[in-house]
Amino acid sequence: MVQVKELDLTLQKNEILKKVSVDFERGKIHGLIGRNGSGKTMLMKCICGFMKPTNGSVSVNGKRIGRDCDFPESVGLIIETPGFIPYYSGFRNLKLLADLHGKISKSDISQTMEQVGLDPNLKRHVRKYSLGMRQRLGLAQAIMEDPDLLILDEPMNGLDKDGVKDMRKYLLDLKAKGKTILIASHSAEDIEVLCDTVCEMDKGVLTKVKGW
Repeated sequence: MVQVKELDLTLQKNEILKKVSVDFERGKIHGLIGRNGSGKTMLMKCICGFMKPTNGSVSVNGKRIGRDCDFPESVGLIIETPGFIPYYSGFRNLKLLADLHGKISKSDISQTMEQVGLDPNLKRHVRKYSLGMRQRLGLAQAIMEDPDLLILDEPMNGLDKDGVKDMRKYLLDLKAKGKTILIASHSAEDIEVLCDTVCEMDKGVLTKVKGW
């Protein structure tokens, strides 16, 4: 699903990624671990087309990012803190995003919100949401158009114990449906429970840990 070859990223003379090469196989959950600043989020941004690498290439589903397309198709994202219009409800935020593509209905949005444990009829503005509710809304945004690939940067942030349990179950259900998931997490337990393969990043260098 994802092929990263000899990827370098230099920003303001700082080497962020160094000769990163990795393949993420379709239909599996792939984990990225590493300390803050190790390069996990920047690698995700390069895969999404948000950052242009200095050298090397990224291909998603056979298409090279930046040459065959600017952004990969059929991808759902949570990268850093999900951003929403604070004075709109969760449903209204998702409806605005869905209208950009016109692929799904109001019923689809409501169903997705219910799947991640949110009430689509709740009129509360997003600015009054807890951090856990924002994370659930971020996941709903990522999955609502049924993407083939999910790229999730710390999706468990702000979730309580039950929320983490629900999120893990949902991600495993998505894997069972053939989805490919790339997840970065500081939680060793999340990685152990969810991931088929694990890569560790340190100072921009990627090391394969599990599953190869």
